[in-house]
Amino acid sequence: MTRLLLIESPGKLKKLGQILGPGWMVKASMGHIRELANDGEDALGFDLDGNQIHCRYTPRGPRAKKVLAELRQAVKQADTVYIATDPDREGETIGWHLQQALRLKQPQRVVYSEITPTAVQQAIAHPRSLDSALIDAGRARDCLDKLVGYKGSRHVVWPLNNGAKSMGRVQSATLHLLCLREREIQSFTPQDYWSVWVSYEEGFKAFYRRTLNPANQSTERAADDAAQQNETPESERITTQAEADRLIAIAQSSSHQVVAVEGTVRNQSPPAPFITSTLQQSAGSKLRFSPEKTMKTAQALYEAGYITYMRTDSVALSEPFRAAVRDYLQQTDPANVPQKTTKHRAAKGAQAAHEAIRPTEVTRTPQLLQGNLAPDQAQLYDLIWRRAIASQCRPARLRKTRIVTQSGEAFWEAKGQVVEFAGYSRYWNNLKTDTPLPALQQGRPLQLQQAQADKKQTQPPPRYTEPKLVQLMERRGIGRPSTYAPTIKTLRERTYVRLTKGKLQPTELGLELDGALAELLPDLIQPAFTAQMESDLDAIAAGRQDWQTYLTGWHRNYFAPALNQARQQMGMWRKQRQETRLAKAAENGIEIPPSTHPDASVPSESALQRNQPRGSQTKGNQPQTKTNKTSANKTSAKGTKIACPKCGEAMQKIPSRSKKLKANHFLKCGGPGCGTVMFWNPKQRRYELPYSQQPPNPEAFTDLPCPVCGALLERYAYKKEGKDKVMLRCSLRENRRGKCKEVAFFQTQNGFWSPKFGNLQS
Repeated sequence: MTRLLLIESPGKLKKLGQILGPGWMVKASMGHIRELANDGEDALGFDLDGNQIHCRYTPRGPRAKKVLAELRQAVKQADTVYIATDPDREGETIGWHLQQALRLKQPQRVVYSEITPTAVQQAIAHPRSLDSALIDAGRARDCLDKLVGYKGSRHVVWPLNNGAKSMGRVQSATLHLLCLREREIQSFTPQDYWSVWVSYEEGFKAFYRRTLNPANQSTERAADDAAQQNETPESERITTQAEADRLIAIAQSSSHQVVAVEGTVRNQSPPAPFITSTLQQSAGSKLRFSPEKTMKTAQALYEAGYITYMRTDSVALSEPFRAAVRDYLQQTDPANVPQKTTKHRAAKGAQAAHEAIRPTEVTRTPQLLQGNLAPDQAQLYDLIWRRAIASQCRPARLRKTRIVTQSGEAFWEAKGQVVEFAGYSRYWNNLKTDTPLPALQQGRPLQLQQAQADKKQTQPPPRYTEPKLVQLMERRGIGRPSTYAPTIKTLRERTYVRLTKGKLQPTELGLELDGALAELLPDLIQPAFTAQMESDLDAIAAGRQDWQTYLTGWHRNYFAPALNQARQQMGMWRKQRQETRLAKAAENGIEIPPSTHPDASVPSESALQRNQPRGSQTKGNQPQTKTNKTSANKTSAKGTKIACPKCGEAMQKIPSRSKKLKANHFLKCGGPGCGTVMFWNPKQRRYELPYSQQPPNPEAFTDLPCPVCGALLERYAYKKEGKDKVMLRCSLRENRRGKCKEVAFFQTQNGFWSPKFGNLQS
């Protein structure tokens, strides 16, 4: 009897083969095996017919065809087929695709969250059927993402002609958050203020307060939280130099005494074990890992059997693991064994059946694995192990002290904290350094050592780091654990955002795209709107909502009318954009060549597929022009009055000896971080963007799809033997050099004909 186990990642093959032993075949699908075809209206690959959706699926590229052929042969040799794709909605959908593509009649669905003998054998012993509700939610997400990405990009983003390649349901809402923060920063006006403090010979420092007691407890707790993050303590803000000087004079001329001493003991509960978002946040802040790097490293640890599944939003831990941690603590750290295990509250909508991210064996300490793991893996495993152990420890006990002194009418406050019992912080230390205060009695006089006012300025809100953006996405309900990292990666690949000193900063292109979408599709970029769609997908996954009825209704009632309205407003948006561009150029005293447009690249259809969490990721299609960066060229660059077609800054003339150029120079933007270049076209007698960056001509588009990739065919005029000719070709430049290079339909008396594809059916 031969049994076949179908999994996603080839990295698990060896480990699972060792666990299952003889009589088993283990084969990998290499992730997604099928995808929606690129055909039909706007290359969606599905039709909306009343309340029905008719999907057409194709193998995901040549590799998927080869894998499917191999899997079909394996199925013929097996008596029973088990599907063990990942334990989430996407994994369930991949399992359904395998069932459909391999024509499996009764596959056994098995689910495990860790690749260990116990977990895998137990899963094999308790198979179930594929979950139709989870499959429906996965299919709905695929169709919804493609509907928004393809239709929105085709009918709204591409006609903007500003170089933007795509929009997306999660992508555009996330970009909007970054752009909102950037506009806050741009409109921020700093204001001066003073922080006034005194220090005493008794050995502590106190800050000015207007009253003896805080206005409310929330203010005090906020101050504690700020101190917990090691922010600099301050006095209440004084807005004038005169008031600051007056307070210093009071402090220097009046006697000081203690008017209040407060001491409290507070227990701080341990943090919850990691979920996907908190793992990305901690790895980003402590290890400087990007979300993408964190997930790749965690994937390797999971496939090696060291940690549980890393895409989860549940903080639950299995009872056997909690018992194992308790045993471990009793042997190694008995003082940290709690009387009752801490229960962590899961976020609303979390999949409670899943576990948090944890080590598969508590006794497999980071020190034991040090020589078996790559450095990045060892660091991440150390975080996961310590966080999981900490979550099961006793709370930390903190003694907090507050001393209030008075001089004349001014009050001064000092706060201290001492950790009396480390508790969980032995494994996960998120406590600030001890700040002890002297033991003082109320009414005791004090000797002033110094009184001072530090002049400061209010600061704009900070830009988001990648971990902070993940935290914000989770809090606002944008996306799900599997989408955080790919969404940020897509925004960077599109050059909608860039990393500036470790922070995500929207580019001019990103800000312009967000501004356009705010006018043309305002609802779709709002986080609350996107979060509601996630809730609707959750309802489908729970079996409370029919996915076809939901999606067809959403398109009919909202998206189709919104697209129509956006198309009607497009002309006005273009006019306003041109007026803004001309005004900026006029301010700088420079001219804009009438032949240029601020386009960064041709819209890429393949790029739209990146809205899918585990879609095939291709490198960004941003052109990279090699230039001579010698110091001689830097010093000989000359300014011009020609405006950059992207940002409006003045272009610089850069000398060049390249034989590929039609002139002895080219133009390069002098604006910071832009880098746009233009070359002289002697036939047209004008400067032009590189060919790969020139905008598509919407007038040349037809309504006919490319037979290979599904993009629209475009008309191309040329001359042959002195006669004007017209042919149809794929409108995507990158495809014309690759898989669509043989797509060429020539005009004949009977229409258009191709040597390879025959007559074109209109």
